[in-house]
Amino acid sequence: MTFVNTLENQVALVTGASRGIGRQAALKLAGEGAKVIINYQGNDEAAKETLDLVCEMGGSGELAKADVTSSEQVEELIKKIMDRYGKIDILINNAGITRDGLLMRMKDEDWEKVISTNLTGVFNCTRAVVRPMMKQRSGRIINISSVVGISGNAGQVNYSAAKAGIIGLTKSTAKELASRGIMVNAIAPGFIRTDMTDKLTEEVKAEITSRIPVGRLGNPDDIANLILFLAGPYSDYITGQVIAVDGGMTM
Repeated sequence: MTFVNTLENQVALVTGASRGIGRQAALKLAGEGAKVIINYQGNDEAAKETLDLVCEMGGSGELAKADVTSSEQVEELIKKIMDRYGKIDILINNAGITRDGLLMRMKDEDWEKVISTNLTGVFNCTRAVVRPMMKQRSGRIINISSVVGISGNAGQVNYSAAKAGIIGLTKSTAKELASRGIMVNAIAPGFIRTDMTDKLTEEVKAEITSRIPVGRLGNPDDIANLILFLAGPYSDYITGQVIAVDGGMTM
């Protein structure tokens, strides 16, 4: 792979970067010259693996353990980044969880935990980076939504609601910040091979694949490639968009 350092000297924060889409995004951004802040909450070993991979490829990164559901922890994280680097150029809001279940059986805590992590976490991180980005008059905010935020999914009312909320948050934020040179977009992945989808049975995976025109589940790299484009200089005139990366499943 040949890198052209389109993001040289830029500072990027990736939430939920210890594995899956977040890890691949961190690797892509580091490969293009960005200094990557690898945020995670619980899995120290997995986060360290992400950092090791960044360093092995000659990239620059550091770990940042923080719970995105806590506005205090997020504010402290952004303060540390600003104190060290003096700026923040790119925010990838990727942290997310699932607590699936039918509506009538869903526990309050399963609803609240998913909304708190997947939606409030995006709000907390976005609000925290807005002030420095406005002062810079530049920035990229990329929110990871989901196709279920567009079409819904039985057994995932909490996850679907959170991901739909991200879409509304993205569009509203994009309208507020466009005049300051800050581009805000959302990506809506389809079924991507991650720890979440690995829990599905082979029969379920086969049924899902039969509904995808390209005939396969996606890979984290499919999402990270678009993240890299939206984070870079070639997306200066793109904001407020929701781009599905789903092999044509929702077309």
